Amino acid sequence: MINVTAVFDIGKTNKKFFLFDSDYKEVYKEYISFDEIQDEDGHPTENLKALQEWLKKVFQNILEASEYNIQAINFSTYGASFVHLDENGEVLTPLYNYTKQIDKCIVNEFVEKYGPREDFLKTTGCFDLSLLNSGLQLYWIKHTKPEIFKKIKYSLHLPQYLSFIFTGIALSEYTSIGCHTGLWDYTKKDYHSWVYKEELHKILPTIVSTETSINMNYNGKRIKIGVGIHDSSSALLPYVRSVKKKFVLVSTGTWSITLNPFTDHPIVEDSDAEDSINYMRINGKPVKATRLFLGNEYKIQIDKLSKLFDVDEDYHRHVKFDYDIYSEILHDFKHMFTWEGLIDQDMQKETHISYDNFEYAYHQLMTELVLLQIKSIKDVIGDDDVKRLYIDGGFSDNDLFVKLLSHYCRNMKLRTTDSSLGSALGAAISISDKKLNSKFLRKNYSLKKHVPFIIK
Repeated sequence: MINVTAVFDIGKTNKKFFLFDSDYKEVYKEYISFDEIQDEDGHPTENLKALQEWLKKVFQNILEASEYNIQAINFSTYGASFVHLDENGEVLTPLYNYTKQIDKCIVNEFVEKYGPREDFLKTTGCFDLSLLNSGLQLYWIKHTKPEIFKKIKYSLHLPQYLSFIFTGIALSEYTSIGCHTGLWDYTKKDYHSWVYKEELHKILPTIVSTETSINMNYNGKRIKIGVGIHDSSSALLPYVRSVKKKFVLVSTGTWSITLNPFTDHPIVEDSDAEDSINYMRINGKPVKATRLFLGNEYKIQIDKLSKLFDVDEDYHRHVKFDYDIYSEILHDFKHMFTWEGLIDQDMQKETHISYDNFEYAYHQLMTELVLLQIKSIKDVIGDDDVKRLYIDGGFSDNDLFVKLLSHYCRNMKLRTTDSSLGSALGAAISISDKKLNSKFLRKNYSLKKHVPFIIK
């Protein structure tokens, strides 16, 4: 039998289950997706009952499998989501989707009581006030659904609820609390004063380190069960554990999140920096981050360019960086794109492509997007002395993105990694006593070095 650590990695779309051996190699994987259900207002939300049934079924099947010996289990999930439990541990409400809009008068009332808005956003590391701040969900329930609020024994963030399903023990941990919840005051390193004034601390369980695990007898088997971890913080963990020098990680996908876990100045002083946010490491230390809706914008613009030049929708995947095309574009550079999901002072009022082939237009698009990414990286580095840059996620294998970033960040050592397992692997590592060495990323993440192209 192989000794393994099990991880449930729960995204909004795909729900994945992994088994990792003692060297953190994936030895088993399965995944599923569920149709969303609706909450009482008709807004789409997670099918929590189906998720819970799947978790238990998958885990029971693996426990009975003769080839695996499960020693530990942990959970990585998306953030900004609370599960509210009554005194019997029963779920009281739907898992309210963080995209759900709440009445503006509630937000305005909150700001009036606990503002000014700019000060609140800075101290809590948030970029707006909505259900994307899970703390505001508690305020909203308390003041609009008081009969439900009175029944709440515990409010658990989703990773901790999944752990609760297996342990029956309600706990809080740093990475979920620190994920733009509006609950944490980064200047005081404690819950914000509004949490105490509203007496919400009474329904928030004891805070423990994310490395905490509970030794339990589960169906006759002794297993170490983790308390769960927020997925962005989980994806960062293998880098923090294996890289000894300061670095910045750009985790790309629909959102491009740039993370600086080493800054001495995590609190953003500029109230206009709407895309600057804070996360927390597993030990409670703040992580300064910026976000960019990069993958979303890329998808929109690629769709338009593919139609404009009448090429296959996957054609862009095969375009490689061409120095001569880039030089021509740079010779008399002008911004040509109007963004749909991004705001940028240099963007045009309407898109005007002056090229007659896809390759030139694609190089133009990627140059403009990379310039936005560079700004995001510079904002998160600030005055810190950081010389290493890691890129993971969907854009790590985009030839133009990597070469252009390497060009514009010539003073930094740029590396790409293939971390499709990112958050799942981080969840396994967080409850392990095993130390990672400098070779970990090369062995497990297909680490690649990139050298800036030579300017002719």
